[in-house]
Amino acid sequence: MTLLYGFYVLIWPALTLGVLVLICRAVLRDRRDAKREHRELV
Repeated sequence: MTLLYGFYVLIWPALTLGVLVLICRAVLRDRRDAKREHRELV
């Protein structure tokens, strides 16, 4: 049971990191597209 709790606690930082990477990639892609089209990002 301790192993299961340990896995449960350790999976959250991994999931959070994955979501953060996904958001950063999307923002960088949008920024690059906006720069190419000569428009504001916001």
